[in-house]
Amino acid sequence: MFYSDEIIEEVRSRSDIVDVVSGYLSLQKKGNNYWACCPFHNEDTPSFSVSSAKQMFHCFGCGVSGNVYTFLMKYENYSFPEAVKVLAQRCGVKLPEAEYTEEQKKLVNRKQRLLDLNREAARFFYYQLRSPRGKVGMEYLKKRELSEETMKKFGLGFADMGGQELVRYLRSKGFEDELIHEAGLAVMSEKRGLVSQFWNRVMFPIQDINGKVIGFGGRVMGDGEPKYLNSPETPVFDKRRNLFGMNFARTARTGNLILCEGYMDVISMHQAGFTQAVASLGTAFTPEQARLIKRYTDKVLLAYDSDGAGVKAAIRGIGILREAGLTGKIIHMEPYKDPDEFIKNLGPEEFQKRIDEAENSFFFEIRILERNFDLTDPDGKTKFHREIAKKLLVFTEEVERENYLQAIAAKYFVSPDNLRSLVASYAAQEGGVKPAERPKTVTHQKETPDDKAKRSQRVLLTWLTDYPTLYQKIRKILSPEDFTDELYRKVAEKLFQNIEKGNANPASIISMFDDDKTQNAAAEVFNTALPYISTLQEREQAFHDVLLAVKRNSFEQRRAVLAQEKDGFSRFLQAKKELEDLAKTFISLEEG
Repeated sequence: MFYSDEIIEEVRSRSDIVDVVSGYLSLQKKGNNYWACCPFHNEDTPSFSVSSAKQMFHCFGCGVSGNVYTFLMKYENYSFPEAVKVLAQRCGVKLPEAEYTEEQKKLVNRKQRLLDLNREAARFFYYQLRSPRGKVGMEYLKKRELSEETMKKFGLGFADMGGQELVRYLRSKGFEDELIHEAGLAVMSEKRGLVSQFWNRVMFPIQDINGKVIGFGGRVMGDGEPKYLNSPETPVFDKRRNLFGMNFARTARTGNLILCEGYMDVISMHQAGFTQAVASLGTAFTPEQARLIKRYTDKVLLAYDSDGAGVKAAIRGIGILREAGLTGKIIHMEPYKDPDEFIKNLGPEEFQKRIDEAENSFFFEIRILERNFDLTDPDGKTKFHREIAKKLLVFTEEVERENYLQAIAAKYFVSPDNLRSLVASYAAQEGGVKPAERPKTVTHQKETPDDKAKRSQRVLLTWLTDYPTLYQKIRKILSPEDFTDELYRKVAEKLFQNIEKGNANPASIISMFDDDKTQNAAAEVFNTALPYISTLQEREQAFHDVLLAVKRNSFEQRRAVLAQEKDGFSRFLQAKKELEDLAKTFISLEEG
């Protein structure tokens, strides 16, 4: 652990998960838990549950689970120590200096070395641009009407024709070939050895929100392919979770962000005073990038190219923004293709007017949809109205849906009642608008004996978490060693210790594990669906059955080991008798 167990638990216990999650999602209380649409997968009805009692969250749709640390790690892309720091600051706990294991020191040092290497590479490209070798790159940037101040702000550079100069420079700074390759700045060539794939390109350093260089984009000079080349993903560069220009845009204080397609669009917009512009990194806009934006604003303006590909990208982006709970609007740039062309030809003032006149994203979708139908033909008009009704199903809140329905009905001269009837009809057919319910998990795979054993162990641990008084009734029967899965055994050991101290506290157990994958698996243990049984007698039978299943599986696993031990046979007989006795034992679930 980076911090002591005591500090981790103090921060977690002071950070109520409902308060933290409600800062990101709109939670609604239903029964004992709070519900929202899951931020980690696409859904229309809330299946994301937050338990105040357990201090945990669980999605019944995608299965993701965890405590308050896990939530921040997944939502904000924080490492575990970063999540601890953020929550500690939030709840007023002063953290001591972090305690690193040797393995953790190596990992942290490796990432820092990669960042140091990227910084040196950016410095190399920067000076190359301003040297005689960078003449072609400088001419290109000046032709694009970028000022020296703008080029300096974004750290623009140039990679010359060789491809080997960068490697030699980085070696001279003490960076080994393995690290240069890992940073994605060079590839191995049979003829030339380690050589950079970035050559004859204007270079755009990609920075994280803190201004650290994490990767590069390169625009080729001339007609070479690919036109833009980006760094591969590395331990410090995840293109799905970062946005170009976000390190500047997050402090713009404009109340919105403008999402563009390319690096040059962002740079020219910043030069024109629109410092809230950002762009995705050589890939389509992602849900992770939407969640990054949501940390700073809930209003996004799309400034995608006005061609067919740009329209398709805008339609896709609108859906991602909506799923993330963000409001999207479309900036129209006709007769020009992109923001760079528009600003060069009409200036910043006209672009600001286009921002002020940005189109509601739903109206934009309907307008684009309209192109597919002949509205002078009654049949085409009917089909168009049907598609509008289907589109209106995206609004699960009745008031919002009704507002859009009336606005669209007025715009396209259709009766609101008729449109409302169509919406209701499609809702009934497709289940698009209905009360929230937990999605049913459908599986077509046959459950293996190992799957059944693990499921029994999860169910038993959930029983003991939800009803910790049961542990005192079976503490002489059950031990952590009866859990044959290693993770479940660790969870059981800690859970039993906590119950003995009078506090089941499942959320604290999750913090025992460093990586989010293991944390999620541990959290699932406490969120296994228990059978819904109305009578006490049936519940007692169900609990007895699952306890017996766990003990029986434990016995079967130990048989082979006992057979080879010196006193194994007698211990085998004893274990067999205990199992037979348990099968006949009645365990009351009543208090006392």
